[in-house]
Amino acid sequence: MTHITAITRFDEGPLEYKGQLPEIFHEFQGRPDDLIPILQRVQAAMGYLPEEALLEVAYLTGLPPARVFGVATFYSQFRLQPIGKHIIRVCRGTACHVRGSGRILKDITARLQVAPGETTEDRLFTLETVACFGSCALAPVVVIDDMVYGRMNSSKVRKILDEIRMEEEKYMVSDSIKRIPGEQDGLFIHENQGL
Repeated sequence: MTHITAITRFDEGPLEYKGQLPEIFHEFQGRPDDLIPILQRVQAAMGYLPEEALLEVAYLTGLPPARVFGVATFYSQFRLQPIGKHIIRVCRGTACHVRGSGRILKDITARLQVAPGETTEDRLFTLETVACFGSCALAPVVVIDDMVYGRMNSSKVRKILDEIRMEEEKYMVSDSIKRIPGEQDGLFIHENQGL
């Protein structure tokens, strides 16, 4: 049982996840039957499976890259594109469809300027559809970040999305507040005020 502790190929280029993969790979023995758990861990750490990471997984497991890409594209749990910070899932099951999920999806698509399966340019939202959540009594159902919202309509969804966006903007503003070096404790300045 030999653990792979270093992959020298990481030194070849500036990859944003350069430090993450060796740490993940250290948990596995590099056997082909480790493929799915490795892909799951890489995606958990990075949010998706970049092409370069898939090539490194192929190298680690000794599998042909085509096999690694085949597994990553076969299972719906894996993503090959970055996702948004917030995942919006709209149910397309029969009960939800009859009660207006199509209108809700159309409104979200127009509002965010993305189609199902896409992520907004600011990477704040990813829009997905789901065949059925199994919450038909609450139709139409929209799930945002694993929070189930039942008996939805377009205006309720717009309100939730606006609240999320406002909260994110508030977070970004508080992130831009910096401490003034050398000043008393508790004195802060906002970058955009020019103070």
